[in-house]
Amino acid sequence: MEISSKENTQLFSNTILLVDRSSFKSESSASKEKQSCCGGIKVFLGALSFVYFAKALSGSYLKSTITQIERRFDIPSSLVGVIDGSFEIGNLLIIILVSYFGAKLHRPRIIGAGCLIMSAGTFLIAMPQFFMGRYEYERFPSIINSTVSISPCLKDKSQTLLSALEKPQAKINAGCEKGGSSMWIYVLLGNLLRGIGETPIQPLGITYIDDYTIEENAALYIGCVQTVAIIGPIFGFLLGSLCAKLYVDIGFVDLDSVTITHKDVQWVGAWWLGYLIAGVISVLAGIPFWFLPKHLPKPEGRKDSSTSSEQSEFITEDNKDHQKSYQQNVKIAEMEGNFLPSLKNLFGNPVYILYLCASIIQFNSLIGMVTYKPKYIEQQYGRTSSQTNFVIGLINIPAVAFGIFSGGLIMKKFRINVLGAAKLSLGSSFFGYLLLLSLFAMGCENSDVAGLTVSYHGAKQMTDYEQALYSECNSGCACSKNDWDPICGENGVTYISACLAGCHASNGSGEHTVFFNCTCVGTLESPSQSSSAVVGLCQKGNECPKMFLYFLVISVITSYTLSVGGTPGYILLLRCIKPHLKSFALGIYTLAIRVLAGIPAPVYFGMAIDTACLKWGSKRCGGRGACKLYDSSALRYVYLGLTLVLGTVSIFFSVAVLWVLRKKSSPQDETLSTNRERGTRGTKSRKTNFVNSDHLIQTTYWPEKETRL
Repeated sequence: MEISSKENTQLFSNTILLVDRSSFKSESSASKEKQSCCGGIKVFLGALSFVYFAKALSGSYLKSTITQIERRFDIPSSLVGVIDGSFEIGNLLIIILVSYFGAKLHRPRIIGAGCLIMSAGTFLIAMPQFFMGRYEYERFPSIINSTVSISPCLKDKSQTLLSALEKPQAKINAGCEKGGSSMWIYVLLGNLLRGIGETPIQPLGITYIDDYTIEENAALYIGCVQTVAIIGPIFGFLLGSLCAKLYVDIGFVDLDSVTITHKDVQWVGAWWLGYLIAGVISVLAGIPFWFLPKHLPKPEGRKDSSTSSEQSEFITEDNKDHQKSYQQNVKIAEMEGNFLPSLKNLFGNPVYILYLCASIIQFNSLIGMVTYKPKYIEQQYGRTSSQTNFVIGLINIPAVAFGIFSGGLIMKKFRINVLGAAKLSLGSSFFGYLLLLSLFAMGCENSDVAGLTVSYHGAKQMTDYEQALYSECNSGCACSKNDWDPICGENGVTYISACLAGCHASNGSGEHTVFFNCTCVGTLESPSQSSSAVVGLCQKGNECPKMFLYFLVISVITSYTLSVGGTPGYILLLRCIKPHLKSFALGIYTLAIRVLAGIPAPVYFGMAIDTACLKWGSKRCGGRGACKLYDSSALRYVYLGLTLVLGTVSIFFSVAVLWVLRKKSSPQDETLSTNRERGTRGTKSRKTNFVNSDHLIQTTYWPEKETRL
């Protein structure tokens, strides 16, 4: 057979040479075409990888600035959740139009236009910094000059300091307009615009690679793109950590006049600076696409086929003769006629419906958890925004990446079927949420804050906290309950302000200010003796640093465990539906996740977290501002409890999926499947199927996974 094949090949070559010498030119042109194709697709691959990096960086940077935005604009967590969900809304506005019409137009240029829109949205998010007034934090000016010391306890309302601090109503109103209490709308619109610009990147970029690449190389190329996308969030959170250390008005004010540090509870970092950097990166990422061609030469192995083996029949039928313009109307009519039957067929599949419900609920859990994870670490363990972002970027994100890789590797190495994928996905979720349950025991107790968590006499807190802020020890002072300039007494108790602590003298300036003769500080042990206090919150208990270390370990293991089930779950989704409905099913799946999880989860998680607030700030223009202090225990139960309840419900749906699959797969089908695998083992066809299976595993990576966990 081998000799005969060689002879036939030689005879065929000689015949061609005798028939027409121009075949040399044809082969030469084919070789050049192949080189041109390889070169063009690699340029596109590099450009698309950079775009994936840019969009992942800006998305993760937004997560890292949640608490900074909340403080800067003085808004509650529920409103921050609306801002975060606006990205999904923008994406949904045009995803159908882009997915359908984009494939018929110049795809690289549409991606380039999307990058410009994405960068414009990113720049718009940072714009309020240039229109708002300078950030004003509450800090008692302990020293007017080198010789005069001011008493924090304002016994006389006509005292010089008080009259100096009280501004005329007209000036306050002017400050409100300049400060822009509603400037957060620009952040929301910018994030909405960023979602619109990001829309064409994934559907048009991945399909462009798949159309002009050899099937065997498609998985490798798409895997490279997704790997770079995982690196983006690492740099995004690290950038957030760096910017959180810089003062918000850096470049606008004299930093020597700033009397707080990045460890202060009122500190707001240069949140806007990272958006400018991310916007510039997005502009640079979009430039190469304006110079790429609309079409590339088809690879040699795919010139006779317009679709790959993994492409659905539904898309194949619609695009088989897409170059023949006279058939367009017929194709559109066929698609419209097949829409409702396809939808009915899809929703009549119990495995698909159950898995869709499980995914929606699980993503509600994961999106809410990830969105407010920086806030939880800051409030629960007393960490700064810079430390929190550094930890998430350097520890949690790599764990997620390794988990995704491990899930694909397990599927590939053990050649797991649909039933096995369902088991692996279920096991990953079960053990992940089981580990998350242990975090209830790894929290810190509430800090002792006089009038909020403890009384001024040391008793645990009682009824109405606003009325409890006043006590006999500070009754002679004219204090405001709306102030938030905490100080730490030498008795280990935090006081909301030096005035409410009954301090009568102070020394030093800025973070080095020391308050003396604080009548309330001395009441816990000896009411007759006054004590001193320093600026800032008191440190949490001695066990808190240890608990934070335990939290990090469990959090990393949990992130890895939950990520392992991502790829098997997606494989299950693709294999439980008919081939000609794959594309349609994935579109419905993506739409449902965005509408029912990506948009609402940050909002109701934020509303639930707001219920744990102990001390609300007040805006200069009136109304409730951002939360200043949370009840640590209530925050832990709300944040982790809501995550676990949603995760548990999703597990029940996953169990139902496994039950339906077991019921549908008969022992005879399993035996035939096993015999087929054994029969093809070691043959070339098995290798080909294995390549296709590997391609399926590689290309089913969820593009938002790195920012969610």
